[in-house]
Amino acid sequence: MSEKIKIAVLGYGNLGRGVELAARNSKDLQLSAVFSRRNPSEVKTYGAPVFSADEILSHKGKFDVLVLCGGSATDLPTQTPEFALNFNVVDSFDTHAKIPEHFAAVDAAAKAGGNVGIIAVGWDPGLFSLNRLFGESVLENGSS
Repeated sequence: MSEKIKIAVLGYGNLGRGVELAARNSKDLQLSAVFSRRNPSEVKTYGAPVFSADEILSHKGKFDVLVLCGGSATDLPTQTPEFALNFNVVDSFDTHAKIPEHFAAVDAAAKAGGNVGIIAVGWDPGLFSLNRLFGESVLENGSS
């Protein structure tokens, strides 16, 4: 791949910092911006520029994917559909019982905006779920 995928992060807690470090170690990703509800001058990244979360819409077209790093209980149910209308988004929503309704909201917003919304990416659901699936597929009486 000759051109890097430009990503932005909304939320700079543990998950947001992890996304920044992962991008730094990836040959095909470039972290273009971090958006935070905190005062941008107080947010210390490993080099990515920091902007107020209120400015995010003014950055439309400056990155390819917005990675939402908020919490599943209060942030992602509103943020992901809201931003899927204007950006390609990825979130780590992990409230299993509410994934169908979250999917429906994000899917509708992403389609309305002509974008892609990928939800529930992470450990569980995510890599852990795939690991469990692989185990169940090769074990004679697999059960999780």
